[in-house]
Amino acid sequence: MPALVKSLRALSDPTRLRLLLLLIEEEVTVAELQEILGMGQSRISASLSLLKREGLTAARRVGKNIFYSSRPEMVEAIRPILDAASRELPEATRDSAALALTLHKRKDKAAEYFNKLAGKFGRTYIPGRSWQALAHGLLRLLPPMVIADLGAGEGTLSQLLARSARHVIAIDNSEKMVEYGGALARDNGFENLEYRVGDIEDPPIDSGSVDLALFSQALHHAASPARAVKSAHRILRDGGRIVVLDLAAHSYEQARELYAHVWLGFPEAELYQMLKDAGFSQIEVSIVAREKQAPHFQTILATGVK
Repeated sequence: MPALVKSLRALSDPTRLRLLLLLIEEEVTVAELQEILGMGQSRISASLSLLKREGLTAARRVGKNIFYSSRPEMVEAIRPILDAASRELPEATRDSAALALTLHKRKDKAAEYFNKLAGKFGRTYIPGRSWQALAHGLLRLLPPMVIADLGAGEGTLSQLLARSARHVIAIDNSEKMVEYGGALARDNGFENLEYRVGDIEDPPIDSGSVDLALFSQALHHAASPARAVKSAHRILRDGGRIVVLDLAAHSYEQARELYAHVWLGFPEAELYQMLKDAGFSQIEVSIVAREKQAPHFQTILATGVK
């Protein structure tokens, strides 16, 4: 009984409860727990140390990393408490999604390798080689499909996509943006590019009618990003894809005034859960760029399949 009482005392703190719920699912490192929980290393290490002292967790070293896990024989004694915590803690669902994303990253060695390659691209000057030129080249390789550019603004990206797409529907809630973009498309002879005034949370596009739903730096302007993602799922055909390019979570509050941002970016786990809740599968979320100048905005890429 004394051991059980000590275990209950150890679980009186919500952070320790969250940690144990994660360790029941998978063996993880402190660095991974920092990413999942968004907490500092010292706070997590102190909590893990207490849980280990009370016999609820175990640790093993692999090279430079220490992996922490739960002790099943101890966990079973407090299973009802943990089950209740998983239902009642508001962070539990998000933590579980963040864990899934972290484990996916751990396995995806190819992505890590290509991220290193991407870091070298452009480091050495070679005349004519740039990310801009590469992007133009890859855009030409897109198959002829129907694309919804959601939150298109004046539609610069829409016009680039229209060079290869069968049809592009550019959606924006600004009549002036739509008017300007439409005139520009007509001037350049893009008959397959159509501009429509509409809200990205409920775009004026028929259900199941597009192959690709694209949000390019638009989702952080939505009052309800989750609703916008669900609407993207609605307009996609079966097998269609969503692509989200946006800012990773940041603390640059001035973005609200300077750029009319409603949301200060999105954590990877939150964006992953958003796509999952909307019904997407084969979800991939990763940081793909980081600006060199302060405040060092990072670009997050999320994709999924309907």
